[in-house]
Amino acid sequence: MTTTVAASWVEANQRYLTARLALVRAHLARHAAVADDASAPIQDQRAAETAVREAAEAMPAPAVLDTLCETFELSPFERDVLIMCAGIELDASFHALLGAPGSRTGPTFSLALTALSGAHWSALTPAGPLRHWRLIEIGKGETLTTSPLRIAERVLHHLTGISYLDEHLEGFIEIHPPPSDLAPTQRAWAERAADLWGRSGSGILPVVQLGGIDTAGKRGVAAAVCAALGMQLSILRGTDVPATVSERDALARLWDREAALGHAVLLLDCEEMEMPRVALAFPDQLRGAVLVATSEPLRLRHRQVVRLDIEKPSFAEQRRLWQEALGLHAAQLDGTLERVVSQFDLGAGEIRTASLRARMDPAESPEALVRSLWDACRTNARGRLDDLAQRLVPAAGWDDLVLPPAQLQTLRDIAAHARHRARVYDTWGFAAKGARGLGLSALFAGASGTGKTMAAEVLARELELDLYRIDLSQVVSKYIGDTEKNLRRVFEMAEASGAVLLFDEADALFGKRSDVKDSHDRYANIEISYLLQRMESYRGLAILTTNMKSALDTAFLRRLRFVVQFPFPDSAQRAEIWRRVYPAATPVENLDVSKLSRLNVAGGNIRNIALQAAFLAADAGEPVRMRHLLRAARSEYAKLERQLTDAECRDWV
Repeated sequence: MTTTVAASWVEANQRYLTARLALVRAHLARHAAVADDASAPIQDQRAAETAVREAAEAMPAPAVLDTLCETFELSPFERDVLIMCAGIELDASFHALLGAPGSRTGPTFSLALTALSGAHWSALTPAGPLRHWRLIEIGKGETLTTSPLRIAERVLHHLTGISYLDEHLEGFIEIHPPPSDLAPTQRAWAERAADLWGRSGSGILPVVQLGGIDTAGKRGVAAAVCAALGMQLSILRGTDVPATVSERDALARLWDREAALGHAVLLLDCEEMEMPRVALAFPDQLRGAVLVATSEPLRLRHRQVVRLDIEKPSFAEQRRLWQEALGLHAAQLDGTLERVVSQFDLGAGEIRTASLRARMDPAESPEALVRSLWDACRTNARGRLDDLAQRLVPAAGWDDLVLPPAQLQTLRDIAAHARHRARVYDTWGFAAKGARGLGLSALFAGASGTGKTMAAEVLARELELDLYRIDLSQVVSKYIGDTEKNLRRVFEMAEASGAVLLFDEADALFGKRSDVKDSHDRYANIEISYLLQRMESYRGLAILTTNMKSALDTAFLRRLRFVVQFPFPDSAQRAEIWRRVYPAATPVENLDVSKLSRLNVAGGNIRNIALQAAFLAADAGEPVRMRHLLRAARSEYAKLERQLTDAECRDWV
């Protein structure tokens, strides 16, 4: 609708509403005249009817009042009751017929039944559209028919052409703007949903479920659907759906009225971790167009559900989105953009946000721009993974690792696989052969303190990625099915962030499947089977550590790309660990590495001994000496419930 046509419609709509008000006023005046035994003002009524016909013919598009009556299926009598209630607010001449301002008299059903044509008693019932949709409100009175009536404020403003979100919904509903950018595949999904609703006719539309892992993309797709249909997208979080039946019913009626008045679509966002069941069932109570963002199965009793899985843009689409977002700066990246795209699986909005954040830094050189962009991606992609796992800050480097050459080479191979996965999977076409076998997973097996967690830190630091340690207490649940849900969220968030996942003591989670003796065994096996499948398709780097390799399921071991055995350090390796254990700034004096290497403990214990000795020396105001280390070694052995032998500590002091 052009500006000129819109202005013409507004003027014509006001004229039509005024004519309808005049006609109802004429009916009320005739009734009042008859009650006073005066001649009925028939001429005024006929003139008003003529004005209504002329105003209707002059409308360039349907009037708000007529659209409202059609939407809520109001009868002519119900329409006039609504107009009568609006008249007391919009036309001062109604006060002479209905009562002075501030008085207790006003529009009533009793007056409507006697003064307006086509009266029917069903208009008074709670199931009737006037009361069901809360178009009018009933005040306190002695009887139902003599109670004062009042038009709902939102409906009154709507009749005059003013549109806004109902104040009763402001705490629940978030208005979403039209999408600024979408990947071509996601725009195709939006067109499919819009076409589905367009072909559904005038009946109850099917509910469109938006599954998949791209949370931000779901909102973009939903907004694109609304834009294609000329509608407004409004978002309700599933956690805000009331728990009580009466409150849910009130919210459903308010929203359905708002959807009809504001030509709006509701997106029920159920992406939160803990979602009440009533939220997923809420669309059954609604009549309008509804989208539901959730990856959980959605089953409704009264409405059909059509599921669309919204995935992140493809590798090529993400590269194009990056180039568009960075503009002229993209040329400065010199191939680094490929690495960014391969490492961070981001949606269109996330790419735009990261680009803006990177360009805000005063990057005078291409190297500085690359660093800013990489850091922006890491920060932007963390998202809700911080709520699901513990983020570790990697501090160890390759020089801190003391391992045999074969193990060190395997760790460098893992880093190479993570660094070049985009070239092999996408450019060289391995991903086109299927998602199975693309998961980059490694098992670090060995006794406690042999360097498994440190090796994970080294890899994360080498790859410049975040390292997240999975807290099993937050993942494993006693309730059937919840463990799989929690793990799925972990993997989905990790794939988006490009993070390195660390499952410490993985044998507690990835144990062997057992014989089925009861329902608990069956569901435990289902959990393990799900993990096997999910690890196979996970394209990030997942590291599992265990002290008991034999406790892991053999089928799971076959699906691991790398298995690194961390041996207990021999005397030479222990000596090397002692040479590297103290930072350069730590004052030491007469430390004999050959004697220290006789301690038959792993690297983690060596670090504990060295740290405790440093505190002892600091408290004495001295450099670290062998006597401090002897005292610390005895304390560590006591903790291990072992006896420090004379062969290990002979000639230390």
